[in-house]
Amino acid sequence: MSTTHARPTKPYLTALAITGAGVAAAYLVGTAVPVVSALTIAVVLGILAGSLPALTDETRKAISGVTKKLLRAGVMLLGLQLSLPSVLALGPGTLLAVVLTVGVTFLGTIGLGRLLGVPRGLAMLVATGFSICGASAIAAMEGVVKREDSDVATAVALVTFYGGLAIAAVPLLGGWLRLDAVRIGEWAGLSVHEVAQVVAAATPAGSAAVAVAIVIKLSRVVLLAPMVAAVGVHERHRPADGGKRPPLIPLFVIGFLAMAAVRSTGIVPGVALDVAKVACTLLLAAALFGLGCAVRIGTLIRTGGRALLLGLLSTLLVGTTALVTLAVLG
Repeated sequence: MSTTHARPTKPYLTALAITGAGVAAAYLVGTAVPVVSALTIAVVLGILAGSLPALTDETRKAISGVTKKLLRAGVMLLGLQLSLPSVLALGPGTLLAVVLTVGVTFLGTIGLGRLLGVPRGLAMLVATGFSICGASAIAAMEGVVKREDSDVATAVALVTFYGGLAIAAVPLLGGWLRLDAVRIGEWAGLSVHEVAQVVAAATPAGSAAVAVAIVIKLSRVVLLAPMVAAVGVHERHRPADGGKRPPLIPLFVIGFLAMAAVRSTGIVPGVALDVAKVACTLLLAAALFGLGCAVRIGTLIRTGGRALLLGLLSTLLVGTTALVTLAVLG
């Protein structure tokens, strides 16, 4: 009797152990090198772990099942990083610039993906990551759109690569364009992909630039929930191919909005917010580690050229749109 119960349990215990080790390593490296987020490191470690012959199909399936649950919890906790009063304090002009930049980048990247012949799932993930908040947004969107596991890994790699280039490009181009410190911070917050990359890009312009960059970046994150919900609704109306339809509005999106509402009341103590931020990072890192384990290197390489071009064009699109909208509305 005990043997019967042990068999289905063992793969999940193994999956938890492997995922825990991967997440711990990713978090430690991400802490030591903050410009490269733990989420990016986690997906790379997942791809490496997934390529090991010792990892059985049963264990891969268990890792996938465990980490998908952790993903939903991580996205919900992400809402605790959002203070709506701080976002609203940016003013209507800047908020409109945020909405326009996110919308133009998202739709424009999908259109560019079609022109380049990039798979639809990959284009959707790149559009989400580049327009909103990098790997976190990709992790949230992958649950409602039809995609390959390799698409997730490719999108995260593109966010890391082009976000890294933006760290150097934003302050250099900002100086060349004679932008003041605050405007450089606004541009970084509105156009750079990951939060850590935003901070790094704004830092050369000073503390005032970093402060405004972070608030504007989080105002983009506010749009994650409605975007995921809208895509989920759209996906339900696409012709079914026999697979399970995505939910109308995923439960974790509702949880994300609830957490943002709780944070906006101001009743959550700072210590709890710090703990929640670390927990959110660990949960999302676990999710991306699990997705990485399912990736096949050959498939990832075959999409390389077109995906790189899409990432470049999307980066130029978000940077240009952000600069123009800030000049007109900010």
